[in-house]
Amino acid sequence: MSILLLAVLGFVAVAAAGFALVPSLGNSSRADKRIKALQGDVQTNRRELNAARKTDSRRKDIQQTLKAQTEQIEKRKKNVSLQDRIFQAGLKIKAAAFIRNQIILGAVVFVLLMLMTQWYYAAVFGAAAGYVLPRMYLGNRRKSYQNKFLDELPNAVEAIVRGVKSGLPLNDSMRVVAKEVKEPVKSEFQRVLDQQSVGKSMSEAVQILFDRVPLPEVNFFVVVITVQQQAGGNLSEALGNLAKVLRNRKKMKAKIKAMSSEAKASAGIIGSLPFIVALLVSLTTPTYLLPLFTTSIGNLWLGIAAVMMSMGVFVMKKMVAFDF
Repeated sequence: MSILLLAVLGFVAVAAAGFALVPSLGNSSRADKRIKALQGDVQTNRRELNAARKTDSRRKDIQQTLKAQTEQIEKRKKNVSLQDRIFQAGLKIKAAAFIRNQIILGAVVFVLLMLMTQWYYAAVFGAAAGYVLPRMYLGNRRKSYQNKFLDELPNAVEAIVRGVKSGLPLNDSMRVVAKEVKEPVKSEFQRVLDQQSVGKSMSEAVQILFDRVPLPEVNFFVVVITVQQQAGGNLSEALGNLAKVLRNRKKMKAKIKAMSSEAKASAGIIGSLPFIVALLVSLTTPTYLLPLFTTSIGNLWLGIAAVMMSMGVFVMKKMVAFDF
């Protein structure tokens, strides 16, 4: 009886060990589920690892693109020629023609001052007028062109976003912008399309925008297009966020302009006081200021006063100019 009992217990132990070590013999669904779960976890980890590698690769591409873009911007800021400033002001004349006009203006001022004062004073003021006045006009024209471009750029970006969301390619969306929006954005986007028509890629053609309007807002747009062309991504979402940023920057500039208007008005009043006082004194006593124009010492002090006034106007202009 004991031998039979031991045999039964041994058989049960061997069977249990067999079922435990070889679960497929017992058709164990729990073991199958566990194996499938482990396989699924392995596949999930592989997919996450591949996705992480792709994300890191895309991040490196974006960083390289941004670095190259930043280096190009710094080079352009350091090397801005006269022809580039003329190009950025929306003018079509050559640098040689601009310099010729400067010389003509300086000669005219010199001849006019020769009739009223000594030749050396006339030469100094003629040279200063020939160099400074055209540069001031060029700077004001360039700034006005940039402000008009920035006023219309958010509308152009939003039009591109609507076109991309509706299924149009980026080129066709830009073509719509080149036909529908206002100047000068209209002509600038048409210039980008013309660059593409001669064989340049979108990343190369869009650089013409920053060459023409070297502003941070335009650089944002160029970077978004360049990164999307090189690394991929959701273009409509990126441009939509860019449009919001441009709108917020425009509101901030308007707020700064309103807050600084009082300081600008004060600077204008202070700068005009010497001329108003000189005019009133000349009206009441015509001969009081005459020695300033008829004597050598008067001409000297008049020149010193002009230099000091110019320095004061320059300092006040810097004080009321707010950039961000």
